[in-house]
Formats: sequence, structure tokens, C-alpha cells
Amino acid sequence: MQLFYFCVFFVIYILTVLANLLIITVVSLIAHLHIPMYFFLSNFAVLDTWCSTAVIPKTLSYLITQNKVISHSGCLTQLCFVHSVGPTEFFLLTVMGFDRYVAICNPMHYTTIMNKQKCVQLATGLWLTGFLTSIIHTIFTARLPYCKSHEISHFFCDLPPMLKLACSDTFLNKLLILTAGGFLGLSSFFLTLVSYIQIISAILKIHTKVGRSRAFSTCASHLIVVLIFFGSISFMYMRPTSNYSLEQDQLVSLLYAVVTPALNPIIYSLRNKEMKNAMKRTINKIYYSKVYMANM
Repeated sequence: MQLFYFCVFFVIYILTVLANLLIITVVSLIAHLHIPMYFFLSNFAVLDTWCSTAVIPKTLSYLITQNKVISHSGCLTQLCFVHSVGPTEFFLLTVMGFDRYVAICNPMHYTTIMNKQKCVQLATGLWLTGFLTSIIHTIFTARLPYCKSHEISHFFCDLPPMLKLACSDTFLNKLLILTAGGFLGLSSFFLTLVSYIQIISAILKIHTKVGRSRAFSTCASHLIVVLIFFGSISFMYMRPTSNYSLEQDQLVSLLYAVVTPALNPIIYSLRNKEMKNAMKRTINKIYYSKVYMANM
């Protein structure tokens, strides 16, 4: 079965990277997509590629070589990269929700509120928050002694299975997970919820059915991704430690670290006519430029 798993993971990874790179390329090349909504979407594509690259290549190596050993420093590095994704994505989804709130509820001041400088500042802040949180988790995990089994019951280095291997008190680590995860997760979810309450309220006030449908279509994709991401992360890291099941953790980790990064480009591109048209134009431009070069 390991060859089958290798093929599945490999195909998912290639599709994830290509789809997200296509989004980044399209947003960079198409001038009318140089707006906050697509700026944050390209950040989201970078984040999904980052998450998949932190997990899948090493898993592919395990499956094809049967060598399932990872060094202590390599394990901590993978943990740091993986856990930089969560907080960054929390606040990126919140910022994207706020962007849709301003666009729908306060369109006259949209360009003033969501100007280029402010968007860059928000993106920088959320990336720094993610890395700072992951570094703190990594430092607290690195100080633990592992004198029991060194076999991690997972397909990548994650906090819950690593804490189970520690032979000293992990109360501080678990408290940090619940505190950081609870504060960052709940605060960003609450802010996103407030944005959507205002958005839905504004949409319901639109008199025409076509107008309501058009307004809701601009944020439907984001809402789907919010529900998937917050649901999986909450189940994974915000449960009482007595309820941990390594088998359930592996399935949920598979969802948010492998499947979700592959689904996000599909959700955003297939539900967005502007993005689909821009992708078609970009692909045609690349294709015809290659044909022209070949005929020279």
C-alpha cells in the first residue's frame, strides 16, 4: 500500500503547488487583479504551498525509501514550519473577511481604508505573528527530554504526538497550546464572525435577488474555507488533552495539512468568474508565446 500512498501524496502535492503557483502568477501578471482581495488571495496561495512543502516531501521520502528516521533538529524544523501556518492563516482569513466587509458595507471608502500600504502592513504583521508563535512552540518543545520511545505515531512532527513521547511534565506546553490556540483562534474567529454578521445584514438589505446573489458570491468561497480551516484546527488543538486520539489526529492533520491546501485553489478559482477568466488569459498567453518562440 505504501506505493499507492506515495502516488496519491505525490499527485496531491504536484497539483497543490501548480494550482497555487498559477494563482500567484495570475495575480502578479493581470493588472486589474492588483486589488486587496487578490493580494491576500496570493498570500493565501503562498501559505498553502508552504504548508504542503513542510509536510509532503518528507512523507514521500519515507514512503519510497522506507527510511522513516528524522533527526531531532529536522523534526523541530518541520514542527516550526508547520506551526507557522496556523496563526498566519487564522489572521489572514480574518483580514480577508474584513476586506469583504469593507467592500460590501462601506464601498465608497474601500480604496481609502484598504490602500496598498495598509495591505502590506497587515500581511507583514500576520506573517510575523505566525513565525513568532511557531518559534515559541518549537523552543518549549525542544527543551523536553525524550527518554521513552522515539517513535512518533504520525506522518510528520506535530505537537500532540511529540508531547506524548516526552518523559517530563508537559503541562506548560499543553497550556501554551490551549492559550495561544485559544486566544489566536477564538479572537480571529470572533472578528471574522463579526465581519460576516455585518456582511449578511448588508446583503439582506439589497432589494434585488441578482444584487444579493452577486454580493454573496464575492465572499462565499472565503466563508467555505473559513469553516473548513477553523473546524479542523479547533478539533486538533483546542480539545481537552484527555480526548486526544492519535488516529483521529492523523485524519484531521491529513485534512488541514494535505487536503485543504489542494482544495483552496479550486474553491477560490472555480467560484470566481474573474479569476477563471484571468487564468484562461494567462494560460493562453503563455501557450501562444511558447508557440511563437518555437516557430521563430
